[in-house]
Amino acid sequence: MPSVAFHTLGCKVNHYETEAIWQLFKEAGYAQREGEDEADVYVINTCTVTNTGDKKSRQVIRRAIRNNPEAVICVTGCYAQTSSAEIMDIPGVDIVVGTQDRKKMIGYIDEFRKTREPMNAVGNIMKTRTYEELGVPAFRDRTRASLKIQEGCNNFCTFCIIPWAKGLLRSREPEQVLSQAKQLVEAGYKEIVLTGIHTAGYGEDFKDYNFAALLRELEQVDGIERLRISSIEASQITDEVVEVVKKSDKIVNHFHIPLQAGSDTVLKRMRRKYTTEFYRERVARLKRIFPDLAITTDVIVGFPGETEEEFQETYAFIQEIGYSELHVFPYSKRTGTPAARHQNQVDDETKNERVHKLIALSEQMAKEYASRFEDEVVEVIPEEEDKEQPGKGIYVGYTTNYLKVKVQATEEMVGQIVKAKITKAGYPHNEAEFVRVMDVKATASI
Repeated sequence: MPSVAFHTLGCKVNHYETEAIWQLFKEAGYAQREGEDEADVYVINTCTVTNTGDKKSRQVIRRAIRNNPEAVICVTGCYAQTSSAEIMDIPGVDIVVGTQDRKKMIGYIDEFRKTREPMNAVGNIMKTRTYEELGVPAFRDRTRASLKIQEGCNNFCTFCIIPWAKGLLRSREPEQVLSQAKQLVEAGYKEIVLTGIHTAGYGEDFKDYNFAALLRELEQVDGIERLRISSIEASQITDEVVEVVKKSDKIVNHFHIPLQAGSDTVLKRMRRKYTTEFYRERVARLKRIFPDLAITTDVIVGFPGETEEEFQETYAFIQEIGYSELHVFPYSKRTGTPAARHQNQVDDETKNERVHKLIALSEQMAKEYASRFEDEVVEVIPEEEDKEQPGKGIYVGYTTNYLKVKVQATEEMVGQIVKAKITKAGYPHNEAEFVRVMDVKATASI
């Protein structure tokens, strides 16, 4: 039986796609090898979101070649899409496939075995207008299933290379999304996370169907207990989406709403599609629906030209919104983007100083948010045994509003909804006392 090993760099979408590519190999009769094990084929799913992503991707490719010089080395993903020639120049790389045509990968491998001719199979992603259907019926993670609903992005923010790597926005057909949602429920998943490159842009390429319509239909799927949106832009929190959220009993009280900067002048330079005033107003509407709403966000610090005053505006805006956690990134020059050509780059020392200030603020806000739930009974889906206390029967899981909770549980409770009382709130985790299992349907089918 031929074997394949995968290495995935970058975002959750890449991890989803690796799972989908594995399904193709599984159907073709391959066995999967883990990590550094020797395999007949290595598939490296690359990232290009920063120049460091490119560098890490090259390191992983070279490591795979060293691992087994006889293996077929197949490189895919975003870095493959934007820099295929650069990858083909690495001695030992056999096949390069971009962010489209992954279904042809096994055919390319079979062809390479006959001809031994290295193959660059990367096409022009900007001409691609249809979503490549790659389904994943079940994941190795037994508790939360990702459901990819769209690909690509039309925004062209000045710091971002992604449209050039993933192409323009393409939505998955609603029937396919709903069919996979039902499959995941049948496999025992209680929580589904809608994911994509520009997730809530779903449907912008359809004539009379949009993200709100998809949410309404998913709401009707029996067995989904929690519906989580991996990320939603402020500009996509439309009145219609707000209405759907208000009526829903499945959409969770946690939204990841990227901010990037809390200063209108910086947002304009970034070419973001909202102002701080608009962002503030949309968050307020969601908070009226969920008084205990958790909002997480992404912030870029030290964007070209960011003054001390602009940074202070961002800091004050973040305090005002009151996030439950921030993901803070120092601005990283991405070759080929308008921001990288900006004359007024911020020095590394200033960037690092600002990053640390925001990380400290994030920890403070996360603790404050968690403290609101001390002595409260919450619903947790245990995911895995606590690695810090092996053999003690302590499991780690998440609430609907994405609080990380440690609770006494058993292996049978993994993937079930458990009621627990938070006895000690904190960050990065909360300690809780087991109360009871909400339902005891068998999870053996996962």
